[in-house]
Amino acid sequence: MAQAEEKELISPEEYFAVEEAAQYKSEYYHGEIFAMTGASFNHNLIAMNLATRLHSALRDSSCFVFASDMKIQADEARHYVYPDVSVVCGDIEFLGNRDDIITNPVVIIEVLSESTQSYDRGDKFKAYRKIRSLRDYILVDQYACHVEYFFKNKAGRWELDEFETLEDSFNIRSVDVDLPLETIYYRVET
Repeated sequence: MAQAEEKELISPEEYFAVEEAAQYKSEYYHGEIFAMTGASFNHNLIAMNLATRLHSALRDSSCFVFASDMKIQADEARHYVYPDVSVVCGDIEFLGNRDDIITNPVVIIEVLSESTQSYDRGDKFKAYRKIRSLRDYILVDQYACHVEYFFKNKAGRWELDEFETLEDSFNIRSVDVDLPLETIYYRVET
Protein backbone atom coordinates (compact mmCIF):
# COMPACT_ATOMS: atom_id res chain seq x y z
CA MET A 1 0.00 0.00 0.00
CA ALA A 2 1.41 3.41 -0.96
CA GLN A 3 1.81 5.99 1.77
CA ALA A 4 0.36 9.45 1.39
CA GLU A 5 2.98 12.00 0.47
CA GLU A 6 3.60 14.49 3.29
CA LYS A 7 3.71 18.13 2.40
CA GLU A 8 6.88 19.95 3.27
CA LEU A 9 5.92 22.89 5.45
CA ILE A 10 7.86 26.12 5.47
CA SER A 11 8.45 28.59 8.27
CA PRO A 12 7.05 32.12 8.31
CA GLU A 13 10.59 33.43 7.79
CA GLU A 14 10.94 31.33 4.62
CA TYR A 15 7.57 32.66 3.44
CA PHE A 16 8.68 36.27 4.04
CA ALA A 17 11.84 35.64 1.99
CA VAL A 18 9.81 34.13 -0.86
CA GLU A 19 7.38 37.07 -0.79
CA GLU A 20 10.16 39.65 -0.93
CA ALA A 21 11.66 38.03 -4.04
CA ALA A 22 8.41 37.10 -5.81
CA GLN A 23 6.69 39.04 -8.57
CA TYR A 24 3.29 37.89 -7.32
CA LYS A 25 1.45 37.93 -4.01
CA SER A 26 0.83 34.83 -1.94
CA GLU A 27 -0.77 34.06 1.38
CA TYR A 28 0.64 31.86 4.13
CA TYR A 29 -1.51 29.33 5.95
CA HIS A 30 -0.10 26.93 8.53
CA GLY A 31 3.20 26.30 6.74
CA GLU A 32 1.90 26.39 3.16
CA ILE A 33 2.05 29.15 0.54
CA PHE A 34 -0.90 29.85 -1.75
CA ALA A 35 -0.42 32.08 -4.80
CA MET A 36 -3.10 34.70 -5.27
CA THR A 37 -4.81 34.93 -8.62
CA GLY A 38 -5.85 38.10 -10.36
CA ALA A 39 -9.22 39.60 -9.52
CA SER A 40 -12.15 40.28 -11.85
CA PHE A 41 -13.35 43.67 -13.05
CA ASN A 42 -16.24 43.71 -10.53
CA HIS A 43 -13.94 42.62 -7.70
CA ASN A 44 -11.48 45.41 -8.42
CA LEU A 45 -14.18 48.04 -8.87
CA ILE A 46 -15.90 47.11 -5.58
CA ALA A 47 -12.61 47.11 -3.66
CA MET A 48 -11.72 50.53 -5.10
CA ASN A 49 -15.19 51.93 -4.30
CA LEU A 50 -14.83 50.74 -0.71
CA ALA A 51 -11.28 52.02 -0.24
CA THR A 52 -12.14 55.38 -1.80
CA ARG A 53 -15.24 55.86 0.41
CA LEU A 54 -13.38 54.91 3.58
CA HIS A 55 -10.30 56.97 2.72
CA SER A 56 -12.44 60.03 2.04
CA ALA A 57 -14.49 59.62 5.23
CA LEU A 58 -11.46 58.95 7.45
CA ARG A 59 -8.84 61.26 5.95
CA ASP A 60 -8.94 63.77 8.83
CA SER A 61 -8.96 61.06 11.51
CA SER A 62 -6.25 58.90 13.09
CA CYS A 63 -7.25 55.99 10.81
CA PHE A 64 -5.43 54.59 7.80
CA VAL A 65 -7.12 52.74 4.93
CA PHE A 66 -5.16 50.08 3.04
CA ALA A 67 -5.96 48.33 -0.22
CA SER A 68 -5.01 44.76 -1.06
CA ASP A 69 -1.23 45.19 -1.00
CA MET A 70 -0.92 45.37 2.80
CA LYS A 71 -0.55 42.06 4.62
CA ILE A 72 -2.35 41.28 7.88
CA GLN A 73 -1.24 38.78 10.48
CA ALA A 74 -4.42 36.77 10.98
CA ASP A 75 -2.97 34.19 13.35
CA GLU A 76 0.47 34.63 14.88
CA ALA A 77 3.21 32.80 12.94
CA ARG A 78 0.59 30.67 11.16
CA HIS A 79 -1.53 32.82 8.86
CA TYR A 80 -0.68 35.94 6.80
CA VAL A 81 -3.21 37.35 4.32
CA TYR A 82 -3.95 40.22 1.95
CA PRO A 83 -7.48 41.46 2.66
CA ASP A 84 -9.12 43.53 -0.07
CA VAL A 85 -9.46 46.54 2.27
CA SER A 86 -8.35 47.06 5.85
CA VAL A 87 -8.46 49.94 8.31
CA VAL A 88 -6.17 50.66 11.25
CA CYS A 89 -6.88 53.46 13.72
CA GLY A 90 -4.28 55.05 15.96
CA ASP A 91 -0.74 53.71 16.00
CA ILE A 92 -0.05 51.01 13.45
CA GLU A 93 1.44 47.88 14.97
CA PHE A 94 3.75 46.09 12.57
CA LEU A 95 5.04 42.56 12.98
CA GLY A 96 8.55 42.79 14.46
CA ASN A 97 10.80 45.09 12.47
CA ARG A 98 8.74 44.69 9.28
CA ASP A 99 6.72 47.48 7.68
CA ASP A 100 4.59 45.28 5.43
CA ILE A 101 2.60 43.20 7.96
CA ILE A 102 0.01 44.84 10.23
CA THR A 103 -1.18 43.16 13.42
CA ASN A 104 -3.91 45.57 14.60
CA PRO A 105 -6.65 46.17 12.00
CA VAL A 106 -10.06 47.31 13.25
CA VAL A 107 -11.94 46.75 9.96
CA ILE A 108 -11.35 44.07 7.32
CA ILE A 109 -13.32 43.83 4.09
CA GLU A 110 -13.23 40.93 1.64
CA VAL A 111 -14.86 40.91 -1.80
CA LEU A 112 -16.14 37.40 -2.40
CA SER A 113 -15.26 35.33 -5.43
CA GLU A 114 -16.35 31.82 -6.40
CA SER A 115 -12.97 30.38 -5.45
CA THR A 116 -12.56 32.14 -2.07
CA GLN A 117 -16.02 32.62 -0.57
CA SER A 118 -15.97 29.44 1.54
CA TYR A 119 -12.49 30.30 2.83
CA ASP A 120 -13.46 33.94 3.53
CA ARG A 121 -16.51 32.83 5.53
CA GLY A 122 -14.79 29.86 7.19
CA ASP A 123 -11.12 29.43 8.09
CA LYS A 124 -10.15 32.99 7.25
CA PHE A 125 -12.91 34.51 9.39
CA LYS A 126 -12.06 32.07 12.19
CA ALA A 127 -8.46 33.33 12.09
CA TYR A 128 -9.55 36.98 11.84
CA ARG A 129 -11.65 36.59 14.99
CA LYS A 130 -8.41 35.96 16.91
CA ILE A 131 -7.19 39.48 16.10
CA ARG A 132 -7.87 41.38 19.34
CA SER A 133 -8.22 44.77 17.62
CA LEU A 134 -10.70 43.62 14.95
CA ARG A 135 -14.22 45.02 15.40
CA ASP A 136 -15.79 44.80 11.93
CA TYR A 137 -15.61 42.18 9.17
CA ILE A 138 -17.46 42.84 5.93
CA LEU A 139 -18.08 40.40 3.08
CA VAL A 140 -19.22 41.86 -0.25
CA ASP A 141 -20.66 39.68 -3.00
CA GLN A 142 -19.37 40.70 -6.43
CA TYR A 143 -22.05 38.73 -8.32
CA ALA A 144 -25.18 40.10 -6.62
CA CYS A 145 -26.11 43.01 -4.40
CA HIS A 146 -25.43 41.41 -1.02
CA VAL A 147 -23.30 42.52 1.93
CA GLU A 148 -22.72 40.58 5.14
CA TYR A 149 -21.64 42.88 7.97
CA PHE A 150 -20.19 41.13 11.02
CA PHE A 151 -19.45 43.29 14.04
CA LYS A 152 -18.27 42.62 17.55
CA ASN A 153 -20.91 43.72 20.07
CA LYS A 154 -20.26 45.22 23.52
CA ALA A 155 -20.19 41.74 25.05
CA GLY A 156 -17.42 40.72 22.62
CA ARG A 157 -19.63 38.44 20.53
CA TRP A 158 -19.92 38.62 16.77
CA GLU A 159 -23.27 39.61 15.26
CA LEU A 160 -24.41 39.71 11.63
CA ASP A 161 -26.48 42.19 9.62
CA GLU A 162 -27.21 41.57 5.93
CA PHE A 163 -28.08 44.06 3.20
CA GLU A 164 -29.45 43.25 -0.24
CA THR A 165 -30.68 46.37 -2.03
CA LEU A 166 -28.93 49.42 -3.43
CA GLU A 167 -31.14 51.56 -1.19
CA ASP A 168 -29.64 49.93 1.94
CA SER A 169 -26.94 51.60 3.99
CA PHE A 170 -25.15 50.67 7.19
CA ASN A 171 -22.74 52.22 9.65
CA ILE A 172 -19.33 50.65 10.25
CA ARG A 173 -19.41 50.97 14.01
CA SER A 174 -15.71 51.03 14.87
CA VAL A 175 -14.94 53.95 12.55
CA ASP A 176 -18.43 55.54 12.43
CA VAL A 177 -18.63 55.61 8.63
CA ASP A 178 -21.91 55.18 6.77
CA LEU A 179 -21.60 52.88 3.80
CA PRO A 180 -24.43 52.95 1.25
CA LEU A 181 -24.66 49.92 -1.00
CA GLU A 182 -25.11 52.24 -3.97
CA THR A 183 -21.57 53.47 -3.24
CA ILE A 184 -20.16 49.94 -2.89
CA TYR A 185 -21.75 48.84 -6.17
CA TYR A 186 -21.23 52.09 -8.11
CA ARG A 187 -20.75 51.18 -11.81
CA VAL A 188 -20.75 47.46 -11.00
CA GLU A 189 -22.87 45.21 -13.21
CA THR A 190 -24.39 42.35 -11.20
